[in-house]
Amino acid sequence: MNWVTIDNISGYEGQTVELRGWVANRRSSGKIRFLLIRDGYGVIQCVAPTGQVSQEVFELVDRVPYESSVIVSGQVKRDPRSPVGYEISMQDLKLISEAEPYPIAKKEHGVGFLMDHRHLWIRSSQQAALLKIRSVVSGSARQYFDELGFVSVEAPILTPTACEGTTSLFEVGYFDRSAYLTQSGQLYGEAAAMALGKIYVHGPTFRAEKSKTRRHLTEFWMIEPEMAFYDLDQTIDLAEGLICRIVEKVLEKCSAQLTVLERDRASLEKIKSPFPRITYSEAVEILKDQKFEFNWGDDFGGDEETVLSSAFDKPLFVTHYPSAIKAFYMKKDPRDPKLALAVDLLATEGHGEIIGGGQREDSLETLEANIAEAGLERGPLEWYLDLRRYGSVPHAGFGLGIERTVAWMAGVNHVREAIAFPRLMDRLYP
Repeated sequence: MNWVTIDNISGYEGQTVELRGWVANRRSSGKIRFLLIRDGYGVIQCVAPTGQVSQEVFELVDRVPYESSVIVSGQVKRDPRSPVGYEISMQDLKLISEAEPYPIAKKEHGVGFLMDHRHLWIRSSQQAALLKIRSVVSGSARQYFDELGFVSVEAPILTPTACEGTTSLFEVGYFDRSAYLTQSGQLYGEAAAMALGKIYVHGPTFRAEKSKTRRHLTEFWMIEPEMAFYDLDQTIDLAEGLICRIVEKVLEKCSAQLTVLERDRASLEKIKSPFPRITYSEAVEILKDQKFEFNWGDDFGGDEETVLSSAFDKPLFVTHYPSAIKAFYMKKDPRDPKLALAVDLLATEGHGEIIGGGQREDSLETLEANIAEAGLERGPLEWYLDLRRYGSVPHAGFGLGIERTVAWMAGVNHVREAIAFPRLMDRLYP
């Protein structure tokens, strides 16, 4: 007998198969019993009429607790009313492990309760759909860079110094000294780009920001390309192509998941090149036109990003930020040193920044001055300065936040649902 999964059930119509999974729901109607079985690939209804199965199986179907693990044997039959187009006419049911009373009931629960039971909550159809979309987002991004000849490089998680500012570092003991959880793989990505030309880093990053907004986690994942001999415009073109690829693949591969999440596909279908591009100064004027109190030179927060992104039906590139609010490694605009050759991409529908990047400073003298001005200890960055001592070239890159991108694709409000086990200021369990 074939062990099948629900995603390929259509290839077994009329055949007797074996399905392994968990009881998602059960109900009865007269002399017929119904089990909804999920197997990680989908959910399907299994029908057990009295007389078709043994009395023992019939009684087991009647009482088997939710989330018990089972093996169902039966014939695959077409059913146009089913979300997967088929059902299983049950012949046998084997109980593998009988579950205790399931804590997540068929009712509304508070977010705190659900997060405490995150290890079980991810079994629900909506949370499973989000994690499948996440897989496609990450996979399509990697595929995009692989096809363009980029090399995947791993950056260390333990680092000797800050990348994005010393106030958001997680410090850990490292034998007889201190180390820090990485804020970004960028600096190491730059080193790899000087060796390999075009690379990307995909991994976890950490920020000890005391922020409780819907867009922040203390541990999140990024995919970060770095490219030798690239300028700002080439970097923006690369980022635009990446977003178009991700949207294309989510629409192609995640139709069922978008339906489960009740996501408006039309808004995603509009995401095609070209994307609008404006400068920071132009963005400030938009905010002022909207009667928003904002001073030139301030950084955009969530409210400002929401106003700006809501003004367009495609993702919005904002370039040429004030250099004073950008990191030490960002190259200043030669035409106006008050500006940095930086870019952010703001997602539509108020989801805010999902990409940040720009051109990197390639002058040794300027970078040394920037490090001193930022108050950073120079010693741990000597290796980074070596990149400018030995064959420096113009280069650029960016980071795409996976959780924010998933939340945007799926149309959910908070990034805590865009990763299997989120880490927040107040959450280190489960």
